[in-house]
Amino acid sequence: MANVAFIGLGNMGGPMAANLIKAGHKVSGFDLAAASRDAAKADGATIAATAVDAVKDAQVVVTMLPAGKHVLGVWSEILPSIAKGALIIDCSTIDVESSVKAHELAAKHGVASVDAPVSGGVGGAKGATLTFMCGGDDKAFATAKPILEAMGKKIVHCGKAGAGQAAKICNNMILGISMIGVSEAFALAEKLGLSHQALFDVASTSSGQCWSLTSYCPVPGPVPTSPANNDYKPGFAAALMLKDLRLSQEASKAAGAATPLGAHAEEIYAAFDKAGHGGTDFSGIIHHLRELASKR
Repeated sequence: MANVAFIGLGNMGGPMAANLIKAGHKVSGFDLAAASRDAAKADGATIAATAVDAVKDAQVVVTMLPAGKHVLGVWSEILPSIAKGALIIDCSTIDVESSVKAHELAAKHGVASVDAPVSGGVGGAKGATLTFMCGGDDKAFATAKPILEAMGKKIVHCGKAGAGQAAKICNNMILGISMIGVSEAFALAEKLGLSHQALFDVASTSSGQCWSLTSYCPVPGPVPTSPANNDYKPGFAAALMLKDLRLSQEASKAAGAATPLGAHAEEIYAAFDKAGHGGTDFSGIIHHLRELASKR
């Protein structure tokens, strides 16, 4: 069992840290929000006064932060206090360029590093069923894997530094596009007099089958565990989907790739967010499509 420092104890980081504690690891945590600190303390974490204090005796450091600038800022602050030979894992979803810079910072301080963004949302964080997409060298990944296994169900080594972020961006671009497609189909079915269940029964066993349909159906009824059955309270908020789609388009431009559907999905989610629905689950995009139809 390891001494783990966990920086960023929010909706995702808090449950992830709790699962490390359940697995027998000793966790020292820090977050800027008092409510997050209190929740982590109730789960058994020791709360440090600062991020630097949290990492002083850590063998492994995990960060879960909002954006690349936050990761680079926190890593710059804490790396001088992390023991050489320790490991730092970033589970945030950030741009590839910032992720590579973070790896370079860690290397300068003699600290092994892995980028390991997650898929699975708050439910996956609580249930320890997350998928981790990892970037970094083989040795760092091998060290990180047992830690990640306490928080997730599937751990994939995607390649060199930043490869985990690349995989996450590509995956979530697929997700954003497919959720719009599934929502468009249900919105059209409603206009054609077809019931939600009838469309689900056909599409879920036909060529329209996809995760956005069978695991996260955007209408109430067919998939009881989907947010549509809980007033679209977010498992993965629309604002976060917009963030990931923007990252995909930044990466697309930098790499010279053509992603027209990704670009259009970004525009659709941007309009949904601008209308005040950023805190709604991303599957709530079906409401936006219905509103568009009402304006025709």
